[in-house]
Amino acid sequence: MISVKEVIIVEGRYDKNTLSQIIDGTIIETEGFGIFSDRQKLALFRRLAETRGLVVLTDSDGAGFVIRNFLKGAIDPKYIKHAYIPDIVGKERRKSIPSKEGKLGVEGMSREVIETALKNAGVSINEVAGAEPAELITKTDLFEVGLSGGKDSNAKRLALLKKLNLPAKLSPNAMLDVLNVLMTREEFLKLPLNDFG
Repeated sequence: MISVKEVIIVEGRYDKNTLSQIIDGTIIETEGFGIFSDRQKLALFRRLAETRGLVVLTDSDGAGFVIRNFLKGAIDPKYIKHAYIPDIVGKERRKSIPSKEGKLGVEGMSREVIETALKNAGVSINEVAGAEPAELITKTDLFEVGLSGGKDSNAKRLALLKKLNLPAKLSPNAMLDVLNVLMTREEFLKLPLNDFG
């Protein structure tokens, strides 16, 4: 695994799945063209950019460049890096036919290609080898404070997301990723969580 400080933005869940096997870091999806109409998610991207910086890693096809250019115009350039994958002809294993342009997307790239793309973008990459990680907010923490697995956990999560000015559509797992970018575990545990819900 390699450690990346910046938040990596990808198009979809298959891209995220591929990167999750290579990268120890926060990876968030645009949900394809969904980013164009999701003002809350765009606001979240801006906030994450200012907090940790963003790396945009989209496919090398036309759709990937449309998404990349949209983000380029919507987020202050000083907070964003662009990682580009090469044009490689082929199809992903899960697909029965190649994409419209016949190129592999992020999900079809090897670890080496992704690492090279990130390094070329100026992303600082560290190998994770038994280093003592920072204490992160966990799923257990969410459960223990009533934000997951309980009778009113959904209402409490929505109230917390609203209070923190985060998109209401965040799943519990996505919320966990975002919380770990925005605050430490100690800060999270100091939130007046009983006030939510």
